[in-house]
Amino acid sequence: MTLTLGDPARHFFMTRSVARVMGLNLNDAMKTGRLAPETYAGMVTRCRGCALVTACERWLASQTNLTPTPPPGCCNSTILSNLRRRA
Repeated sequence: MTLTLGDPARHFFMTRSVARVMGLNLNDAMKTGRLAPETYAGMVTRCRGCALVTACERWLASQTNLTPTPPPGCCNSTILSNLRRRA
């Protein structure tokens, strides 16, 4: 079975948006060495293969304040949560 990946630009911005809602800046995390560029690229790729894109977009649209957790079922939740704990 072949996995179909979503649009790279869309998922790049979705990954950044989820992080931003969690109070994280992924560029800053890379600059300070808390996030390797390869890990960031892997996060976007995982997002591209996620089956919960529509639910994630609805979650993002409903956020009005910072939240400590990513959306339910987020394929990058472990990395994002670890970054938040170390921020």
